[in-house]
Amino acid sequence: MRPRLVVDYGLARRAVLAELRAGRLARDEACDAHPYLMRAARHHGEPTDRPCPVCQRVRLVHVTYVYGDELGHTAGQAKGAAELAEMAKEYGEFRVYVVEVCQGCAWNHLTVSYVLGHQDQATDQ
Repeated sequence: MRPRLVVDYGLARRAVLAELRAGRLARDEACDAHPYLMRAARHHGEPTDRPCPVCQRVRLVHVTYVYGDELGHTAGQAKGAAELAEMAKEYGEFRVYVVEVCQGCAWNHLTVSYVLGHQDQATDQ
């Protein structure tokens, strides 16, 4: 399983955190995770070792969503790493979005997106 067309949103994340720390962004604007995202974090989130950059009390979890024309009813669902590996073998191409979520203060930010799938694997090797 080799991610391709990777987009890292770290620069945008750092900018939001800088705005928050400088007082130009209110905490409730930065910590505004939708209830569905909080539920997905609770039930499908994969724990990380990184503390929340806002509250510093709770470790972040990653919630991974998949989207793609081939996915049908699976599009938009949260998936775990093991499921992604299986999906990469089954589907030609789909996009993966990883969101970091703090279950303590509701901080959330898109961290990375990438494409998976078996399409063009022969030319990638």
